[in-house]
Amino acid sequence: QVQLAESGGGLVQAGDSLRLSCAASGRTFSSLKMGWFRQAPGKEREFVAAISRDGGSTYADSVKGRFTISRENAKNTVYLLMNSLKPEDTAVYYCKATLRVELTYIYWGQGTQVTVSS
Repeated sequence: QVQLAESGGGLVQAGDSLRLSCAASGRTFSSLKMGWFRQAPGKEREFVAAISRDGGSTYADSVKGRFTISRENAKNTVYLLMNSLKPEDTAVYYCKATLRVELTYIYWGQGTQVTVSS
């Protein structure tokens, strides 16, 4: 079992930056692939960024060049640094952990609200 707790959301203006954090517990963090997803009102949850156990990262085209995902295994934490925020980035941001052993286990956090005003 993995527990995830996001923090760092808030209300900012367009062009500002925010850093989201997701703290994980319950399992060796280094064994987890971590990711960020977001869900805007009336829309489906969508992929934002992911980071593998060895630190390789991938991004959605909509955030590439503006967002950076990173992980700090010593603190069991994954971060999402969001620069040059746009109103269309407004959403609830969710942290996701994927554990692959014999089966694949997926865990989600409760989400943190990010609101970008124009």
